[in-house]
Amino acid sequence: MTGGLGPLSGITVLDLTRVLAGPTCTQMLGDLGAEVIKVERPGSGDDTRKFAPPFVQDGEGRDTGESAYYMGANRNKKSIALDIARPEGAEIVRRLAAGAQCVVENFKTGNLARYGLGYEDLKEENPGLVYCSVTGFGQTGPYAPRPGYDFLLQGMGGLMSITGEVDGEPQKVGVPIADLMAGMYAAVAICAALRHAAVSGEGQYIDIGMMDTTVAMLANAGMNYLHGGSLGRLGNAHPNIVPYQPFRTADGYIIVAIGNDGQFQRFCDLAGRADLARDPDYATNDSRVRNRQSLLPVLREIFAGRPSAEWLSGLEERNIGCGPINDLEDVFDDPHVRAREMVVSMDHPLGGSGGVALIGSPMRLSGTPVEYRYAPPMLGEHTEAVLREQLGLRDDDLEALRRQDVI
Repeated sequence: MTGGLGPLSGITVLDLTRVLAGPTCTQMLGDLGAEVIKVERPGSGDDTRKFAPPFVQDGEGRDTGESAYYMGANRNKKSIALDIARPEGAEIVRRLAAGAQCVVENFKTGNLARYGLGYEDLKEENPGLVYCSVTGFGQTGPYAPRPGYDFLLQGMGGLMSITGEVDGEPQKVGVPIADLMAGMYAAVAICAALRHAAVSGEGQYIDIGMMDTTVAMLANAGMNYLHGGSLGRLGNAHPNIVPYQPFRTADGYIIVAIGNDGQFQRFCDLAGRADLARDPDYATNDSRVRNRQSLLPVLREIFAGRPSAEWLSGLEERNIGCGPINDLEDVFDDPHVRAREMVVSMDHPLGGSGGVALIGSPMRLSGTPVEYRYAPPMLGEHTEAVLREQLGLRDDDLEALRRQDVI
């Protein structure tokens, strides 16, 4: 079974993931052309199918039984409903894995091995298999047996300690960023391992721990700690660049991102305060960072004197980083977001004639663009078709599996 014309066309991915980190990874692979077979628990499926409201609405504006949350991470996949806890179900997974190039799973550490579905089990039949496990804490270390949740990982990985107002409580990011980044790291690692397998014929095991990816995501903040000690929370300010934060204007807020000394000088000219750019305490970014406590009150007073539109116009004319703070209505109405087609509509059995709206992929490939081939599947929508096509099962085989509640 092959995908479309994308760069991963011809790659079959057996998707044993649910919730967000794993499904984010496999949706990216599906967007890039892989044929993704999502294995779900019969009767209930992926937990996120019930993470609602909001539910997807039908053509009459009525709630359906499918959550918007689930829809956000499961397009370009085919769903089969299969009980892998039964020996017959586990055997079907083994047979599917034997013909796949990649398996992705996010069960607790060691759980799949109980069913003979761990990497060591599956690679015997398929030595070229790329097998990726996404867990909260990875396969080794004292926390390996623990379950992983985005909120916990944002806290334990240090992200919350640097997010929020200076005197406020630690704050999580407004989206499940630990899940999303784990999924993205997993997709990158899988693509690299698939390339290696194509050249060498050798598969490999990929161990993605959300704790690891959250620590890696600390980026400059983590490096600042390792080389200069902790700066603590700075709210919306930047630890290494000043000014680089929101400011209240006469009628709202704007973001100002002054990335170098030339931009600061042009800002000071616009503000009628050329003296600030000549002041040795503020002339360079180094000095502005060191003296932010004296500079920021001056800048706040300056920005409060003019409306947002006037500031944005003047800053843009001078090629100084700036922008509004949009709510989600503003975002999805933004002409640039529309021009970049970041909202797509796909036909779906529950969506009525207008289909369902999905957030588009940001990956822009000139020769092998992302294709929106399959809407997020209904639970078990493709069970019979996949088992017929992949394993050659016949009507009586499928009926026997249904009688045993395997599918």
